[in-house]
Amino acid sequence: MTALADGTRPAVPGPPSEADVAEFRRLHQRLGDAVELAVHGKRATIDLVLVAAVAGGHVLLEDVPGTGKTTLARAVARALGGEMRRVQFTPDLLPGDVTGTTVFDPRSGEVRFRPGPVFSNVVLADEINRAAAKTQSALLEVMEEHTVTTDGETRAVPDPFLVIATQNPVDLDGTYRLPEAQLDRFLIRTSLGYPDAEHELDVLRPGSSAGRIGDVPVVSSPAEVATASRALTHLHVADPLLRFVREIGVAIRTDPRVRLGASTRGLRALVRCLQVYAASQGRHYVVPNDVQRLAEPVLAHRTVLTRDALLAGHRPIDVVHEVLDVVHPPQPDQG
Repeated sequence: MTALADGTRPAVPGPPSEADVAEFRRLHQRLGDAVELAVHGKRATIDLVLVAAVAGGHVLLEDVPGTGKTTLARAVARALGGEMRRVQFTPDLLPGDVTGTTVFDPRSGEVRFRPGPVFSNVVLADEINRAAAKTQSALLEVMEEHTVTTDGETRAVPDPFLVIATQNPVDLDGTYRLPEAQLDRFLIRTSLGYPDAEHELDVLRPGSSAGRIGDVPVVSSPAEVATASRALTHLHVADPLLRFVREIGVAIRTDPRVRLGASTRGLRALVRCLQVYAASQGRHYVVPNDVQRLAEPVLAHRTVLTRDALLAGHRPIDVVHEVLDVVHPPQPDQG
């Protein structure tokens, strides 16, 4: 660590206090309650999206049209108090349509940069698997670097920056599966799915607030979320739980049905999600149940099966669940 000018060393940020965690839990609850006014009956998915937003990651929603993906993204953006932009991915979409491009201004005679839709707090990348690989890569580069570079100049996107990408099931016409390296850029993959009978009836009932973004209150600000994100990077994760996470990763990689398992980056993503999720539950520490709750949405899309396993009907989700049944969590006296 580099010493300061006066010879002292900069203070190392400590873990968040119990008061900090309690404050974040209230923030998470407010955000979830606000989004749920427009997206009924999907609190578990809402919580996952909020975890990704605070953890500094991105979300891939794989769903058929009409299940509320756009509504979810708009509601999250409104509750956060940030700006939301939507990009409809099509085969003819160009990278500059996503990141922005330089244009000539005839009035001033100058070339200036016109920001693309990625310069917002929440970006909805609708049907990302319909676009050409070059356009997909342009978005994924911004997701990783949080910057856009054009003509030698680097511009930062807003903080927090959350991409909610949707992907149609691959059996629909005109869709192409995202490569494994691109899937790894998403912190979480999940789905909304159809609501249960009670909530679907509520959505169908005349006068329902479902889908009405105007009813979603602004309950936070991008600055507040960014501050919480930085604080929670230091939330305590005990060594036995870190070993538990690694053992899960190793068990997935060595499964004979798996061609490619979660990388070390994928396991770090899981640890980051665990920190935020634990704080959202009002705890300043992670417990094994947190790992079992988040392993599927964080690791399943990073698990690639062999061709024989796919032909036999196995799914990455099944592999993750079976590994969780086999790998034993640490006992209380180990923490």
